[in-house]
Amino acid sequence: MKAKVHLQLPMELTHAHARDWLKSLIIALRQEGERQITVDASRLTRFDSSALAVLLACRREALSNNKTFVVSQMPDQLRQLARVYGVSDLLKSANGLD
Repeated sequence: MKAKVHLQLPMELTHAHARDWLKSLIIALRQEGERQITVDASRLTRFDSSALAVLLACRREALSNNKTFVVSQMPDQLRQLARVYGVSDLLKSANGLD
């Protein structure tokens, strides 16, 4: 049995695509029985603050289902954006570079 579930973010996660990606990620998160959900952000190259909103909504969903939520390979620009918005503490990084 796997210890972690990896959900992959797309290359682009902007306002135009955020709602669809959020729905897909929430469905995948709910279907997984594992306790730790890891979202892989390594492919993410084009994004706006909507990416943060999607990640925070996924985190809320995971926590409401008694699961932990971490983000792996978060791009530096997204990490900086999270700091600007004051939410970096909420988005735990799997690689410890918060």
